[in-house]
Amino acid sequence: MSPDLIACTALILAYLLGSVSAAIIVCRLMGLPDPRTDGSGNPGTTNVLRLGGKPAALLTLTGDMLKGVIPVLLAREYGMSDVLLSAVGIAAFLGHLYPVFFRFEGGKGVATALGVMLSLHWGLGVAVVLLWLAGFALTRISSVGAITAFIAAPFLASWLMPQAMLGVVGMSVLLLARHKRNIVSLLKGTERRFK
Repeated sequence: MSPDLIACTALILAYLLGSVSAAIIVCRLMGLPDPRTDGSGNPGTTNVLRLGGKPAALLTLTGDMLKGVIPVLLAREYGMSDVLLSAVGIAAFLGHLYPVFFRFEGGKGVATALGVMLSLHWGLGVAVVLLWLAGFALTRISSVGAITAFIAAPFLASWLMPQAMLGVVGMSVLLLARHKRNIVSLLKGTERRFK
Protein backbone atom coordinates (compact mmCIF):
# COMPACT_ATOMS: atom_id res chain seq x y z
CA MET A 1 0.00 0.00 0.00
CA SER A 2 1.39 3.40 -0.99
CA PRO A 3 2.06 6.09 1.63
CA ASP A 4 -0.62 8.33 0.10
CA LEU A 5 -3.23 5.57 0.31
CA ILE A 6 -2.24 4.84 3.90
CA ALA A 7 -2.61 8.53 4.77
CA CYS A 8 -6.05 8.79 3.10
CA THR A 9 -7.22 5.61 4.83
CA ALA A 10 -6.00 6.91 8.19
CA LEU A 11 -7.88 10.19 7.72
CA ILE A 12 -11.14 8.45 6.79
CA LEU A 13 -10.91 5.94 9.64
CA ALA A 14 -10.07 8.71 12.11
CA TYR A 15 -13.14 10.67 11.02
CA LEU A 16 -15.36 7.59 11.31
CA LEU A 17 -14.02 6.77 14.79
CA GLY A 18 -14.53 10.39 15.80
CA SER A 19 -18.14 10.10 14.61
CA VAL A 20 -18.92 7.49 17.29
CA SER A 21 -20.57 9.62 19.99
CA ALA A 22 -19.64 8.32 23.43
CA ALA A 23 -22.25 10.56 25.08
CA ILE A 24 -25.15 9.25 23.02
CA ILE A 25 -24.07 5.60 23.35
CA VAL A 26 -23.47 5.85 27.11
CA CYS A 27 -26.84 7.53 27.66
CA ARG A 28 -28.65 4.87 25.62
CA LEU A 29 -26.91 2.01 27.42
CA MET A 30 -27.58 3.53 30.85
CA GLY A 31 -31.19 4.47 30.13
CA LEU A 32 -30.53 8.20 30.36
CA PRO A 33 -32.18 10.98 28.32
CA ASP A 34 -30.72 11.81 24.90
CA PRO A 35 -28.01 14.45 25.57
CA ARG A 36 -28.84 16.15 22.28
CA THR A 37 -32.34 17.04 23.46
CA ASP A 38 -32.05 17.14 27.27
CA GLY A 39 -29.98 19.30 29.60
CA SER A 40 -27.84 21.72 27.63
CA GLY A 41 -28.47 19.81 24.39
CA ASN A 42 -24.77 19.08 23.95
CA PRO A 43 -23.63 15.44 23.57
CA GLY A 44 -20.57 15.80 25.76
CA THR A 45 -19.15 14.96 29.16
CA THR A 46 -20.49 18.00 31.04
CA ASN A 47 -24.06 17.45 29.92
CA VAL A 48 -23.87 13.71 30.65
CA LEU A 49 -22.61 14.58 34.14
CA ARG A 50 -25.75 16.63 34.69
CA LEU A 51 -28.02 13.96 33.23
CA GLY A 52 -26.51 10.81 34.70
CA GLY A 53 -23.85 11.60 37.28
CA LYS A 54 -20.16 10.81 37.55
CA PRO A 55 -20.03 7.19 36.28
CA ALA A 56 -21.77 8.09 33.02
CA ALA A 57 -19.66 11.22 32.64
CA LEU A 58 -16.41 9.29 33.22
CA LEU A 59 -17.35 6.74 30.56
CA THR A 60 -18.18 9.56 28.15
CA LEU A 61 -14.94 11.40 28.87
CA THR A 62 -12.87 8.25 28.39
CA GLY A 63 -14.62 7.30 25.16
CA ASP A 64 -14.30 10.78 23.66
CA MET A 65 -10.63 11.09 24.62
CA LEU A 66 -9.82 7.67 23.14
CA LYS A 67 -11.30 8.81 19.82
CA GLY A 68 -8.49 11.35 19.68
CA VAL A 69 -5.75 9.11 21.07
CA ILE A 70 -6.22 5.88 19.09
CA PRO A 71 -6.07 7.23 15.49
CA VAL A 72 -2.99 9.36 16.19
CA LEU A 73 -1.11 6.54 17.93
CA LEU A 74 -1.96 4.10 15.13
CA ALA A 75 -0.85 6.63 12.51
CA ARG A 76 2.42 7.06 14.40
CA GLU A 77 2.97 3.29 14.22
CA TYR A 78 2.91 3.64 10.42
CA GLY A 79 5.67 6.24 10.62
CA MET A 80 3.61 9.25 9.56
CA SER A 81 5.11 12.71 9.89
CA ASP A 82 4.05 15.10 12.66
CA VAL A 83 2.07 17.11 10.12
CA LEU A 84 0.12 14.02 9.03
CA LEU A 85 -0.38 12.98 12.65
CA SER A 86 -1.90 16.40 13.28
CA ALA A 87 -4.18 15.97 10.24
CA VAL A 88 -5.34 12.56 11.51
CA GLY A 89 -6.11 14.16 14.87
CA ILE A 90 -8.14 16.90 13.19
CA ALA A 91 -10.10 14.27 11.24
CA ALA A 92 -11.07 12.54 14.51
CA PHE A 93 -11.96 15.91 16.03
CA LEU A 94 -14.15 16.83 13.04
CA GLY A 95 -15.85 13.46 13.35
CA HIS A 96 -16.81 14.35 16.91
CA LEU A 97 -18.12 17.77 15.88
CA TYR A 98 -19.96 16.51 12.79
CA PRO A 99 -20.61 12.77 13.29
CA VAL A 100 -21.82 10.99 10.18
CA PHE A 101 -23.59 8.38 12.34
CA PHE A 102 -25.67 10.94 14.26
CA ARG A 103 -26.97 13.34 11.61
CA PHE A 104 -23.83 15.50 11.98
CA GLU A 105 -25.01 16.69 15.41
CA GLY A 106 -21.89 16.49 17.56
CA GLY A 107 -20.43 17.91 20.72
CA LYS A 108 -17.98 20.71 21.36
CA GLY A 109 -14.90 18.52 21.07
CA VAL A 110 -13.04 19.27 24.30
CA ALA A 111 -12.30 15.68 25.33
CA THR A 112 -11.45 14.53 21.80
CA ALA A 113 -9.12 17.51 21.27
CA LEU A 114 -7.42 16.73 24.59
CA GLY A 115 -6.94 13.15 23.45
CA VAL A 116 -5.41 14.32 20.18
CA MET A 117 -3.00 16.66 21.97
CA LEU A 118 -1.96 14.03 24.52
CA SER A 119 -1.10 11.64 21.72
CA LEU A 120 0.69 14.26 19.61
CA HIS A 121 2.90 15.41 22.50
CA TRP A 122 2.32 14.33 26.10
CA GLY A 123 3.65 17.64 27.46
CA LEU A 124 1.24 19.63 25.30
CA GLY A 125 -1.66 17.45 26.36
CA VAL A 126 -0.81 17.61 30.06
CA ALA A 127 -0.39 21.40 29.95
CA VAL A 128 -3.79 21.85 28.27
CA VAL A 129 -5.47 19.47 30.74
CA LEU A 130 -3.94 21.35 33.69
CA LEU A 131 -5.13 24.69 32.31
CA TRP A 132 -8.63 23.27 31.87
CA LEU A 133 -8.62 21.96 35.43
CA ALA A 134 -7.32 25.27 36.79
CA GLY A 135 -9.98 27.29 34.98
CA PHE A 136 -12.70 24.96 36.18
CA ALA A 137 -11.39 24.78 39.78
CA LEU A 138 -11.27 28.56 40.09
CA THR A 139 -14.74 29.21 38.69
CA ARG A 140 -16.65 25.90 38.87
CA ILE A 141 -17.66 26.60 35.26
CA SER A 142 -16.68 23.93 32.71
CA SER A 143 -16.66 26.29 29.73
CA VAL A 144 -14.18 28.64 31.44
CA GLY A 145 -11.72 25.75 31.73
CA ALA A 146 -12.17 24.81 28.08
CA ILE A 147 -11.92 28.37 26.77
CA THR A 148 -8.82 29.11 28.85
CA ALA A 149 -7.09 25.88 27.80
CA PHE A 150 -7.75 26.24 24.10
CA ILE A 151 -6.80 29.91 23.89
CA ALA A 152 -3.44 28.85 25.31
CA ALA A 153 -3.10 25.61 23.28
CA PRO A 154 -1.69 27.15 20.05
CA PHE A 155 0.98 29.04 22.01
CA LEU A 156 1.94 25.88 23.86
CA ALA A 157 2.06 23.96 20.57
CA SER A 158 4.32 26.58 18.98
CA TRP A 159 6.78 25.96 21.80
CA LEU A 160 6.46 22.20 22.33
CA MET A 161 5.54 20.86 18.88
CA PRO A 162 5.70 23.54 16.16
CA GLN A 163 5.02 20.99 13.40
CA ALA A 164 1.52 20.46 14.81
CA MET A 165 0.77 24.12 15.51
CA LEU A 166 -1.52 24.65 12.50
CA GLY A 167 -3.58 21.64 13.48
CA VAL A 168 -3.83 22.82 17.08
CA VAL A 169 -4.83 26.30 15.91
CA GLY A 170 -7.56 24.79 13.72
CA MET A 171 -8.95 22.67 16.54
CA SER A 172 -8.81 25.58 18.99
CA VAL A 173 -10.63 27.96 16.65
CA LEU A 174 -13.38 25.42 15.95
CA LEU A 175 -13.68 24.54 19.62
CA LEU A 176 -13.96 28.18 20.68
CA ALA A 177 -16.56 28.76 17.97
CA ARG A 178 -18.58 25.84 19.41
CA HIS A 179 -18.50 27.65 22.76
CA LYS A 180 -20.09 30.82 21.35
CA ARG A 181 -23.25 30.48 23.45
CA ASN A 182 -21.17 29.80 26.54
CA ILE A 183 -19.09 32.91 25.91
CA VAL A 184 -22.26 35.00 25.56
CA SER A 185 -23.62 33.49 28.80
CA LEU A 186 -20.34 34.21 30.58
CA LEU A 187 -20.47 37.85 29.49
CA LYS A 188 -24.07 38.08 30.74
CA GLY A 189 -23.18 36.30 33.99
CA THR A 190 -25.71 33.54 33.37
CA GLU A 191 -23.40 30.58 32.67
CA ARG A 192 -24.20 27.63 34.95
CA ARG A 193 -21.77 26.61 37.68
CA PHE A 194 -21.22 23.21 39.24
CA LYS A 195 -21.86 23.12 42.99
